[in-house]
Formats: sequence, structure tokens, C-alpha cells
Amino acid sequence: MEHRTRKYRSAVGLLLATGVLLTGCSGTDGGGKATSDQRRAGAPAPAYTGGAKEEGGEADRLKESARPDYLSTFALDVDTASYGYARRTLADGRLPGPETVRPEEFVNSFRQGYHRPEGNGFSVSVDGARAAAEDGDWSLVRVGLATKAAPSTAERPPAALTFVVDVSGSMNSPDRLGLVKTSLGILTDELRDDDSISLVTFSDDAETVLPMTRLSGHRGRIRDAVDSLEPADSTNVGAGIERGYEEAVEGRRKGVNNRVVLLSDALANTGDTEADDILERIDSARREYGITLFGVGVGSDYGDAFMEQLTNKGDGHTTYIADEEQARKVFVDQLPAHLELTARDAKAQVAFDAETVEKFKLIGYEDRKVADDDFRDDSVDGGEVGPGHTVTALYAVRLRDGASGHVATATVRWLDPETRKPHEKTGSVATGAITGKLWGGRSTRLQVTAVAAYFAENLRGSGLPGTPALGELADRAQKLATTTEDASVTKLADAITRADRLKGGGDTVEDGGEGEMG
Repeated sequence: MEHRTRKYRSAVGLLLATGVLLTGCSGTDGGGKATSDQRRAGAPAPAYTGGAKEEGGEADRLKESARPDYLSTFALDVDTASYGYARRTLADGRLPGPETVRPEEFVNSFRQGYHRPEGNGFSVSVDGARAAAEDGDWSLVRVGLATKAAPSTAERPPAALTFVVDVSGSMNSPDRLGLVKTSLGILTDELRDDDSISLVTFSDDAETVLPMTRLSGHRGRIRDAVDSLEPADSTNVGAGIERGYEEAVEGRRKGVNNRVVLLSDALANTGDTEADDILERIDSARREYGITLFGVGVGSDYGDAFMEQLTNKGDGHTTYIADEEQARKVFVDQLPAHLELTARDAKAQVAFDAETVEKFKLIGYEDRKVADDDFRDDSVDGGEVGPGHTVTALYAVRLRDGASGHVATATVRWLDPETRKPHEKTGSVATGAITGKLWGGRSTRLQVTAVAAYFAENLRGSGLPGTPALGELADRAQKLATTTEDASVTKLADAITRADRLKGGGDTVEDGGEGEMG
């Protein structure tokens, strides 16, 4: 096995409750004319220069109807780490910290069943249902965005992957470095002969263990490199990412998916520990070569916020694994979705109709907020999305008394990953499509989405209208698990039950299932 050690150096240059699904009703490339519904709702036309920017934080419970801003704009997010880490924490008999709970990542962890487009880009679905609340009659409006189906392993383009592995002292446990090594072993078996791997480790400093190496004829060498990983000292994430990007640029291949994959508990304590500073030093490599950062979190103590900041600013996304079953899901079942891009700098803007909507609130996405007048500014960072992904934005909406007609128009804008040409797609929803009952309605997937969002809001102590108690949520999740025959919904019900027991005053969950994930 070739083993090179170099000094650390700087980086190189809801289906509807009424049974009707409203999908994208129009589309433009780079700024076509807005529909009359969009203009009436306050959505920007192509020459739009912006209404009032949102002021204050999401701590403001609801937007008042007196405010002129009926737009909601955010960067797309396909992360799921927050939900995975919450499940792990609950399995360990602890409640997750409210600051680690991001509702959009709970929602995006579940299958939605949206229609998928044939080519690159998105389909847009808007639906909803009525969910009564103590302080009035509220509805949930679900904006669903979906990309084309992910290709099979045989059909996807080749990949050149640089793995940046945390071997610091905090990683010295079977569920951390041990799990990382298991994951890389699974991946070595899964990758094709025309894929390539390089391996960088970091503790106090960074080290290249394996330069970019083709899988063909070298799987044994790669396995030996993985097996050689041993825990060391401190956690210099900055050094690891810089070296990783350096290796990714040196080993990059044209016509393939070039990625840096960070595997860490993200508990940085040495060197640069600010995400902005770390990514600034490798900015040219990210922008010039389009090499994105995929973060895979591990460990019962996990630097969730730091990992999210790194991947958001690194034009990538993050997930969390707690055991071998989850590792196989990420590195086998979902691998093409994590490697390929179908959209860059994707943003969504939802324009609510002031004539029918009194108040609304976006559930989650606080860290992905974009100024309304930056929606069509393609220099403003958005989210990167791959094939097989869905993105869901759930809104609590209060309609005006007697309101009838158009409620909202959702527009997604993205750049082609190769040409950088902008595209848009829209979808809309009217009052008749969101007045059916949520619970017991025909759309079980919308109900699962609602349960996941309400669960997250309960964990972080938010005052979302209509949030049921955890015991009621657990019962609904268990019924939905039976109806959908979906194992992931069964696990959601289990997580809610654990949270309910812990919030009931118990210090541990005594049901024999602690630590079991999947």
C-alpha cells in the first residue's frame, strides 16, 4: 500500500386529501412571464425588484396579514441528519437538544410519492388539508418538489470520491471509527471498476493515506488502507477538508462525479473551527471544479450544527448513520442520489394570495432562508439536489373567513449543473384542495409528513398551531405504519413513543430497545 505523509498546507487554487394532485402548471427558462395568479399573490414577475425583506427571526410565531410580504423564499435542502441524530439520541435514552432539531430534515426523511419528471429539473406538487387548532381553524399546505428517479448503480456516471476520515480520539469507538470503516468496506464492494477513491485522514494534522486509485484491480489495496485507520488525537477538521479538496483536485476526472465525502463526529477542537473560514480557503476548488461536499455524521455526541454549516456552504448535503443498516442504505441504496447532481443553487418561492390567506408560517428552513428579492439572483447560493430526491416545505396557513379561490403559487428555480442555465417550474393550489380533513383523509403520505413535522416542533418546543401531544402523535404514526406498510413510519412511531416516555419524567426508556437503529 502506498502511504504518503505531507505537511498540512493551504488548499489549492399532500396526494391531496380530496384525492387530487396539483402538479407543475407552467414552466419558464430563465424568467418567463408570471401568471395572473402569481401577480395577484405578490409573486415577482421577471423584472421584480423585491418587496419587503423578512424581518426578525422565526421566533415570530406568525406573519400578520397587515404585513405586505406574502412571499416565502428559501434554498432547497435535502439533508436528513437532524432526524437520524434525533432517533439515535432517543434510542440512547435522551431527548435531542432543541437546537439540533430541524423540522424540514424530519419531513424530508420520508417517502412522499410525488410525480417525478423525466429529465433534469423538478416536478412541483401543491396540496394540503385542514388541521384544526385551538386558536382557530388552520390548514397545512404541502409544497412538494421532486427530481427524476435515481439511476441504477450500473447506469450512473463514474465517480471520483475523496473520503476525508476523522481519526481523532473522540472517534475511538465501534459506532464511530468502527462504523466508518465498516461503511467504507461496504462502499468498496459497491463501487464499480471505473470508479476511483482517495483516502485522507485527520486528527492534529491531515494525511493522505491513499491517492486517487481506480477500483479496477485495486480493491484489496483500498481495503488495506481502510483497515489501517486507527484513532489518534485532536480534531482538526479544517486540515482534513483542505487536504481532501487538494487530493480531489489533483485526482479529478473529467466526465465523472467528483466529490469530497467527510465522515466525522464533527467535534472540531483544533485548528480552524469556523465553517466559513475553512470553506473560504478551498473556495476556488469548489467553484472552479464544482467539487461538492457530502457530510456523513456519526457518534452519540455529534457536532450537528457544524457539519450542517460545512455542507450547506460547501454546496452539498449531510446525512447521519448510527449502524451498519443505515450505512448500507446511504452507501448502497442511495449512492447515486448522493453522487450525481440534477440541479445547482436551487431555490423555492411560495407566493400566498392576500385575498384568501390571513396568516402563514413555514415550518423549519430557518437556516435556509433567502431574501425574497434574491430569488432570481443566481449569484445567491441555493441548494444542490440530486436524482431521486424530494424536497417538502410544509406551511401552517390560516384562510380568511369565507375565502374561496387561489391560495398559493410555488415556483422552484435552479441552474443546470453543466451549463448553469436557469430554469423555473411552478405549481399552485386553491381553497377547494386544502379544506378536506387531515386526519383520516385519503392522503396517508400527507399525514406522515404532518406527524414528522409536528414531532419536530414538539421536540424543539415550538408553538405551531394544532400540534398534537406526543401520545396522540405516536398513536397516529402507529396506525399510519400499518396502513402504509412502511418500516420507516414504524421507526417514526417508535421514536415518538420514546420521546413521550422521556418527557413524561423518565430518565431512560426501559423497553429493551436502547441503541437499536435502522
